[in-house]
This record gives sequence, structure tokens and C-alpha cells, in this order.
Amino acid sequence: MKFNQNISIINALMRITCGFTFLTWATAKMVKKPWKNQSYLMVVILSAMKIGEGILRYCPIVDVMENGQSMMKGKEKKDEFPDTY
Repeated sequence: MKFNQNISIINALMRITCGFTFLTWATAKMVKKPWKNQSYLMVVILSAMKIGEGILRYCPIVDVMENGQSMMKGKEKKDEFPDTY
């Protein structure tokens, strides 16, 4: 799978920092109350995803948004010149 890095270094560092913060918080909560681990497990999964995005400097949601905007701009250019009768 080939992809281009689409987030900046500052954005990547923020994602890594927030990801580790939430991962630590959720892990501590899971250790304290192991019977309530379903909601904290989701936080752990999302935090791990943010850490991975920061390390790889690639966010699939940003990629989808950029591709969607470029497709919309291309569509606007086609509609810019209507057919003549």
C-alpha cells in the first residue's frame, strides 16, 4: 500500500501526545474498574489509531476530505460552461 504523508510534523506531534495521554488515562481506568472496560476499550482503540496516524503522518480522513474536495472542484469546472442551444 502506497500513501503520501498528508499531515504536518506539528499535527503529528499533537496526535502522538494526545494519543498517549488518552491511552494512559483509559488504561488506568481499566485497571481500576475492570468490569467497566467496554467504554474504555473504545478509547484505547481510538487512542492507538491517533498514535499510529502521528507516527506515519498519514490520516485517512484527511485524505478522503482532500480527495472529495478535489472531486467537487472538478465537477464545478464541468458545470461552469453550460451547453449552448
